Amino acid sequence: MIRERGRIGYGGHAIEFAVVRRKRATLEIAVEPDATVVVAAPIGASLEAIAEKVRKRASWVRQQQHFFLQFVPRTPPRRYVSGETHLYLGRQYRLKVISGDRPGVKLLRGFMLVESPSPKRTDVTRDLVNAWYRARSHKWFAERLDANLLRFANPERVRPSGLIIRHLRQRWGSMSPAHRMVLNQRLIQAPIYSIDYVITHELCHVTEPSHRPAFFRLLDRVLPDWQSRKRRLEEIMS
Repeated sequence: MIRERGRIGYGGHAIEFAVVRRKRATLEIAVEPDATVVVAAPIGASLEAIAEKVRKRASWVRQQQHFFLQFVPRTPPRRYVSGETHLYLGRQYRLKVISGDRPGVKLLRGFMLVESPSPKRTDVTRDLVNAWYRARSHKWFAERLDANLLRFANPERVRPSGLIIRHLRQRWGSMSPAHRMVLNQRLIQAPIYSIDYVITHELCHVTEPSHRPAFFRLLDRVLPDWQSRKRRLEEIMS
């Protein structure tokens, strides 16, 4: 597999694209959820011919990019001080930092209670909250993965080879060519209703790697209300 980079101009904008060369007869253009453009091309195709193909589809490419970019997760600044609100599974909790020798986080009557040996150090509070989110995301995402596999006729056929949780800047999740699912840790702040949408979306990519019509037909079949789940994710995480 050979990767190259190309770029064209369109309407005052630059469209950059990556080229993946394979043994195939035709060109295929895909716009990924992070708005990147990937062209699957025959091994012998010239970069000029590939660029011309992208130029002819430039209007469609820009439409797809605009569609995906409106859903890029936007992380509001957090100061990690008592009184500000933090999300967990779609609910707002008010942060309360107290002094204590047993550092940790727990939920108590609408509060996210942080016990810290250094309550005035916001970096310590931030690390405690992030560690708690990380632990909760590993628990919940694994559980929801098992639950959402049951939406498919043959769950084992779409089971990912691994589950990776990390901070992602421009997407909620992805599925690698080796079928490793990557989920954005920030998803632990979203409702389970929407977490299930992201997981199911990525499971569909095991059999349909790109966002071609066949992908959306599969998603419609296994999760008919996916669009409302997606809208809820966008509303609460904006």
